[in-house]
Order: sequence, then C-alpha cells, then structure tokens
Amino acid sequence: MPLSTRELFARMIRCEAGGEGDNGMKAVATVIMNRVHVPNGEYQRIGQGDLRKVLFQRGQFDCASDTLGGAYNPQNIFNIPAEQIHYNIADWALSGNKQLTVGYCLWYFNPFAPSCIQTFPRNGTGTFVNRIGEHCFYNPTRLYYFT
Repeated sequence: MPLSTRELFARMIRCEAGGEGDNGMKAVATVIMNRVHVPNGEYQRIGQGDLRKVLFQRGQFDCASDTLGGAYNPQNIFNIPAEQIHYNIADWALSGNKQLTVGYCLWYFNPFAPSCIQTFPRNGTGTFVNRIGEHCFYNPTRLYYFT
C-alpha cells in the first residue's frame, strides 16, 4: 500500500530535521510548504503546487532517495517511520502555519560548520536569513524567479 502524502511529509520532517527540536522541524516543514506554494520559478514549474512532487523533486532531499552517489542510503523516508510529533508538525504546516523566523525561505542546509555562507544554492538564487540549530535558511533572490 503506498504511503499517504501526510505520511511522507511527516517522515521527511523526521528524516531532515528530527534532531533539531520543534522549531527546527517547523522551519524545515515551512520551507517545504513554501516550495509547494511559491507562485513562480523552478519549484512552481516542477512541483505545480503538489507536495508529493516537491518531496520527490530530483536532487532536492537526500531523505527522498534510497541511494546516494550509487550507494545505499539507509537514512531515507522509506526506512524511518514518523512519530506523533512529526505528524503534529506536518498537520501544523499543512494547515497553513509558518515558522516566522524563516518566513518565505525556499532552502535550508546543514553546513557542518559554525557559520552559514551568505548565498545558497551555488547559482546565487538564495540569500541567508537565519540559522536554527544546525540548519541555515535562505530566502529567494530576484534571480530565483527566472529559474
């Protein structure tokens, strides 16, 4: 039986930010939902407002793939079941709530370093906004809307 979109979203929240506490998980959920609702650019064109398409857009979330670089990826949403807190945060985000400290961010990543770079991704379409736990968050620049 295929997993529901809610189930996939809850698992993605756990896999991507399970160790970041409520604020970190809500921030990641906000970014994912921002990609669902963005009115233009790459995420609108590819995701078309569909959460499943956003979750499985190629090259976006390591947790959505069971292989990385040709090797098995044991940390993926198919192996890591969600717990009640992850469902609660998924429902919170699906209801239209946002973590205000990340606002309209479309990207996050863990730099495995004490500071965040100012521009992400490499094509210059995002600018640093905030750090929550281990993740750096980025708002789209004007350049994003031409992707």
